Amino acid sequence: MTTGPVAPASAEDRTSIFYPESDGMPLPDGEFQSPLFREIVSTLAAHLDDWPNTNVNGNTFIYYEEGNPRRFVSPDCYVAFDISLESIERFNAYLMWEVGKSPDFVLEIGSPSTASTDRVEKRELYARLGVTEYWRYDATGGDFYGEPLVGEYLAEGEYRRIEMNREADGMVWAHSPLLNLDLCWDEGRLRFYDSVARVWLLNQMEERAARESAEARLVELEDELRQLRG
Repeated sequence: MTTGPVAPASAEDRTSIFYPESDGMPLPDGEFQSPLFREIVSTLAAHLDDWPNTNVNGNTFIYYEEGNPRRFVSPDCYVAFDISLESIERFNAYLMWEVGKSPDFVLEIGSPSTASTDRVEKRELYARLGVTEYWRYDATGGDFYGEPLVGEYLAEGEYRRIEMNREADGMVWAHSPLLNLDLCWDEGRLRFYDSVARVWLLNQMEERAARESAEARLVELEDELRQLRG
């Protein structure tokens, strides 16, 4: 997150201001966070694929001050409902004043280099921007955030904790009203449970395995049917 001052642009110049996809430096996630980020974002994106005017992304820049390309933040995962997807495509960036709002849901993944910022600076910024739910996920179980999973919701401009449930097997979970999903810390992995459909959301590998298993079972049934018919 960069917050250095910059001279405000005139109204005429604002259309020509460049909001880069990257500032030339690596994006924040490293080797530890990268596979976690990919699984979380792809799983949520697949689940919300049919929702209109909804964007699921992460590890990209969200610019929050018009005319100032140094004012940006890069969440590990975010979900924005009821937004202008056309504006993101047109500018190839999430410009809050063009999109029309901040993301509704943000999740950060703990790491040695980001944990302190996630707990303080980013938390304050997300509250100021109006992010309704802010979650922090620690794959280690607490080395970075002090606990496996933290969920908070915005009320009167401040974040208040969502009560966590702890199961006998060590699972820690809570419900996200925005996503209508349970977020579950399960032996280091973040999983999503749809309590309405009573199913776990599958990641890409699990989806592939389930599809291959179903296809193999279909072949078996066809063979059995042919044998019965003689």
